[in-house]
Parts: sequence; C-alpha cells; structure tokens
Amino acid sequence: MTSAPKPALSGVREAVRRTPAYPFTPIDAPIKLDQNESAQDLPPELRQIALERLGQADWNRYPDLHADSLRHKIAAFEDWNPEGVVVTPGSNVLIKLLTELAGVGQTVLSVQPNFSVYGLEASLLGAKSVQVPLNGDFSLPVAGLIHELKEGGPGLLFVTQPHAPTGHLDNEADVRAVLDAAGDDWVAVLDEAYYQFTPHDGRALIRERGNRVSLRTFSKAWGLAGLRLGYALTSPELAANLQKLVSAFNVNVLTQTVAEVALEHPAYMRERAAETVRERERVLSALANHPIYQALPSQANFFLLRTPDADAAFQHLLSRGILVRRQDKLPMLDGCLRVSIGTPQQNDALIAALEGSTEY
Repeated sequence: MTSAPKPALSGVREAVRRTPAYPFTPIDAPIKLDQNESAQDLPPELRQIALERLGQADWNRYPDLHADSLRHKIAAFEDWNPEGVVVTPGSNVLIKLLTELAGVGQTVLSVQPNFSVYGLEASLLGAKSVQVPLNGDFSLPVAGLIHELKEGGPGLLFVTQPHAPTGHLDNEADVRAVLDAAGDDWVAVLDEAYYQFTPHDGRALIRERGNRVSLRTFSKAWGLAGLRLGYALTSPELAANLQKLVSAFNVNVLTQTVAEVALEHPAYMRERAAETVRERERVLSALANHPIYQALPSQANFFLLRTPDADAAFQHLLSRGILVRRQDKLPMLDGCLRVSIGTPQQNDALIAALEGSTEY
C-alpha cells in the first residue's frame, strides 16, 4: 500500500504552513494615511543631535545586552522601576514573545475585530486563540471576556486601549473589570500603542498586579516608526521571565541613540500628539454631515470611515493621491476604511476629496 505523499516543506511546522502572512501590500501615494504613523519626523534639531552622537559611537562593538541605558531612560520618563522595563524592536516583537511566554500550549484571548498580530502569533505558535466579538458600539464585551477568563486559562489576555482598528476607548471601570477577572491564571496585557492621543493612561492598573503588562511604542506619537522600537512596563518578576525570550543585543546602536535623544526632549512628542488630537476632531467635524460616508468617533490617531462600497471609496481616494487602509474584510467593519490623521495640509486634501465625492 502506497503511503500518502508528504506535503512540500514537511519539516516546517504545520501551524506555520497554514498561517497566512501579515496582510499588507505597500502602495506608493503622495499622501500616506494607511499605517497610523506620525505625519511628522523627528525634529531636525534632534536629528542633528542624534547624528552627532552616532558619529562618536563605537560601531564595531555590540550594543547594550538588554538596551540597558535606554531602559533606564524609559523608566525615568514613565516613572517606572527599570527592572520592570523590557525593550524590543517594535511592540509586535513583544506580542510574539508574550505569546511564547504565556500562550504556547495555553490560550490567547482577545476580542474581534482586533490587531491582526495577536491572532497571527497565536496561530504561528500553535496556541489556542479565542476572540470574543465586540459590542455593536465597539465597546469591550465585558461579560463575554469575563466568562472566558473564568472558564478557560491559563493563558494570555490582550486588551487594547484605545482599540485598534476602531479607535474606541472604553471606560476604566470596564477595563478594570476585565483585568481583575484575569486573576493569577492569565498574563494580562494592556496594549497602549495609541494612549498619547487619549486622556487614558493605564500605568496605575498595571501596578496593581504583578502579572499585568503595558505595551507602548515609539512608532506613533514619537514619530519614530522607522526605528522599530517598543517596550513593556510590568513587574520586575514578569520582566525577568519575559527578558529570557528576548535575543541578546536586540536593539542596535542607531535605534538606541535616537530613542535616547527623543526621550531627553519629550516636549515635541506631547505637542505633536496634541496637534494630532486637534486635527482628528477637525476632520471628524468636517465629515460629520457627509451624505454617504460616516466618519466614526475615535480616540486614536486614526478613524474608521464607513462607506457603501469600500473598494470604490478606496480607489476614489487613491485617484486623488491619498492612500488609506481597507478594513472591510474584518468582522463588524463592512464598508470600512481606516484613515490616519496627517498634517493639516494632508487632512485638508482628504476632506476636499471626500466632500467632492457624493456618488460613486
């Protein structure tokens, strides 16, 4: 009897073979509003300081083992114990490592829709993924999450505030109720990539229990997406275990130097975050009475635009040189595009392009 042929690359784990790649196709456009980046780069004077320091750095030497000097600067900025700070090249790396820490052979719990990397990493690593649908207003399904936390586990919980991709910000009581329900059996992660654009700051919630983690990034309000740098704030005990999974010397001297300069001059970040919030509210107000598009409320540096036909709306904007991100294949987001807040001039162009579109 002939045995069934083995699949190609049978040495690759089945979980990896069956998991799709990260869903992103780059497109060139004059106005790029598709990736929730900052519309502005590091200020020129700070860039010059960073370049001068790089000119004096030893490029032939390995950087700090665990980005130690940067960890201490982050800790000072966040008023956090440096032993509870873990730094990696992007918070998506931390999502992967947290899945290795608490998800493999266990459960990864989040909501639906969500940041796709949660589910991708769970799938790649063979963890059980449970996603509870958001409420109709995009708020946290508190009862559903608490049920899963009580009935399942142990594992890894992701709560995103404000939520991506909707931009919804939940009240603290609901967030606390979910985190409290995680008890000791779950590592509870509060993903705060966009917290600078809200009145929310979850550090007090994280301090209440040693198995809680805040994820933060330099990619959004700091305007440093090109550096790829994120960090976790947690207890020293959990940080010590998470750090075991981080590759040695994982933050290079370029990234560390530029981030340290930024941390020494945080006023620019706060000013730009405030400007982004003002621009977000201006854009949402300008689109509030559009005859066919619905600009949904947001507390992030992006918003969802619900349209009758996402493809037609996407192509219309692209024809005007404006690139946004389609989200219409996600649950609950039929017809939706995700639009980042740009510079005032870019936002003016967006408003004009949308106001000029009253039919397809």
